[in-house]
Amino acid sequence: MLQLDLQFFSGEKTEKATPKKREDTRKKGQVAKSQDLNTAILLFLMFLTFIAIGPFWKERMTNLFSRTFSEFIFTNVTQGSIHLVFIEVVNYMAITIAPVLVVAVIAGISATFLQIGFLFTTEPLQFKLDKLNPISGAKKIFSIRAIVELVKSLLKIAIIGTVTFSVLWLNKDEMMMLAQGNIDSALSFFGRTATQMGIYASIAILILGILDYGYQRFDYEKNIRMSKNDIKDEHKNIEGDPLIKSKIKEKQRQMAMRRMMSDVPQADVVITNPTHFAIAIKYDETKADAPYVVAKGVDYVALKIRQIATNHDVMLVENRPLARALYAEAEIGQAINESFYQAVAEVLAYVYQVEKRA
Repeated sequence: MLQLDLQFFSGEKTEKATPKKREDTRKKGQVAKSQDLNTAILLFLMFLTFIAIGPFWKERMTNLFSRTFSEFIFTNVTQGSIHLVFIEVVNYMAITIAPVLVVAVIAGISATFLQIGFLFTTEPLQFKLDKLNPISGAKKIFSIRAIVELVKSLLKIAIIGTVTFSVLWLNKDEMMMLAQGNIDSALSFFGRTATQMGIYASIAILILGILDYGYQRFDYEKNIRMSKNDIKDEHKNIEGDPLIKSKIKEKQRQMAMRRMMSDVPQADVVITNPTHFAIAIKYDETKADAPYVVAKGVDYVALKIRQIATNHDVMLVENRPLARALYAEAEIGQAINESFYQAVAEVLAYVYQVEKRA
């Protein structure tokens, strides 16, 4: 019973994407990437940086306030003095926040590189009218992906809220005693509590980001699946349509045949089988040191060679073993092998004698 694969008709995408399809989608900027994972890594490294440079920031900010109320407040208010103070404060703050900016840039690049490797493409930035299609937009709003993104957002809100409440609840006793302490202890408490909230929240979001990355990989693989017909079309595009390739090869064979037949009249002799094989031989000292094959063929091609040779007075010599051996060993346009020198020389000598007599 004849069985048909319905995938060729339905276009159902059940096959894994080919390497070429993956490369093409990657060039378009379509990759498996979790933005939550990037955010979690960035937040985690940023809060670690806050802990590391906390004393540095405290010293810098204290010095800035001291200079503000000890030097800048007594400066004469002129356009030039205000400009100098502004430049000095901007430079001071730039040096203060520079470590955080450097860590943020490194964290963002590293998080992206860990997920997708090195990729530079401007394809997602190109303007496309499809992005303005309201129907496509509505489909995205009510799609499974939109529901997943909504669930993720609710989870992040719940996680951050839970972590924040938990940290404050664990430190409630110390927070109640702040009224009896000094400004240094209050600032230290709020700074320590904020960094604890940030680190715990970033760890929780990091776990969520890892799960989200797994989902993004699954969704990416699902979206780039191909049908068997897609794979067949891709193979045609890469290798070329077999029908077209066969036609090109047939054309090339026809051209080679015409070129070969046009050289038969210049041959010195055609060695035959006598009906199945025909090999046209020519000896020209200016072109080769030994006789070379002008044309060769079997059956119908051999018949055409004999006909052209007869029409142009090229002598036919029957030699069954030599004809078969030359057809198997010699190539068109190449000199014959040394093992055939003696036999071909005898044939050519015979031909030259007949022509001399004639």
